[in-house]
Amino acid sequence: MDETRGGMHGTIKLFSGTGCPELAQEISEQLKVPLSPRSIVQFANENIFVKLGESIRGQDVFVIQTMASPVSHNILELLILLDTIKRASPDRVTAVIPYFAYARSDKKDQPRVPITARLMADIIGIAGADRYMTLDLHADQIQGFFSIPGDALTCFSILSDYFRDKDLKKAVVVAADLGFAKKARNLAAELDLPLAFVEKRRISSDTEALTLVGEVAGHDVIIVDDEVDTGGTAINAVGILREHGARDIYMCFAHAVFSPPAVERLKALPVREFVTTNSISLPPERHLPNLTQLSVAGLLANVIDRVHTGRSVGEIFRRYQRYE
Repeated sequence: MDETRGGMHGTIKLFSGTGCPELAQEISEQLKVPLSPRSIVQFANENIFVKLGESIRGQDVFVIQTMASPVSHNILELLILLDTIKRASPDRVTAVIPYFAYARSDKKDQPRVPITARLMADIIGIAGADRYMTLDLHADQIQGFFSIPGDALTCFSILSDYFRDKDLKKAVVVAADLGFAKKARNLAAELDLPLAFVEKRRISSDTEALTLVGEVAGHDVIIVDDEVDTGGTAINAVGILREHGARDIYMCFAHAVFSPPAVERLKALPVREFVTTNSISLPPERHLPNLTQLSVAGLLANVIDRVHTGRSVGEIFRRYQRYE
């Protein structure tokens, strides 16, 4: 897109936090809109200071910042960026959050606990965002926590296209968690493959696989989940699938959180390939030799352009809506 092209909200201005600079640069290149200059400094007392390097008065501003590790720093940096930008009199501000932290804290499942996902949604709006954009929320109903409009997107098309190109002839899609069964079912339908489920129960912070529902013996397997955190679910899923005679095992997930000791655990698993996205920037020490990261930059750039010009975002996913 032409960076000089204006819209009903002025021209596009892109700002990036420090959470996912490579992804922000990719989005910038896709849109042919340069990242706007800004200064982000952390003082000796750990206070964060932000200053914009150009005027954004009357413009359509998109702030790209993930909420991955270091989580608290990246969240606070996003909020300060939003406040800084809002005070510079833009026409509209959209928070582009590839990975939304605290999404699993979406309900009171114990006495006297918070609903932190709702808190995150509230403070993003209070800090200055007029809209939000994010990828693969842990639960779709989190959209209802926001009092501002937005786009809760999915990487489904990117991941399904990748596995379609692999053309696995004798394979089964497996939901690593019954809570993720719907999206696993959608992937199975898109690839025209059968579906199986790993039933598990969570004990404290660990998980224990109980049984497998479906047939995987003699088949390649694509395990589907929304994110991999410490790798506990992966260990259990791979173990029970091997016990039931699965051949090559692939793991497919949107967000590579990889909290310790995930990298060590995943390296030890007999998995042919881990397939995820670059919604979270991974330092070299958290990469795996058999890890494939697919870029979400094209998807986010397309949505940013459509939001800016007032065109339908749903059209991008129309091909896949038959599975909802």
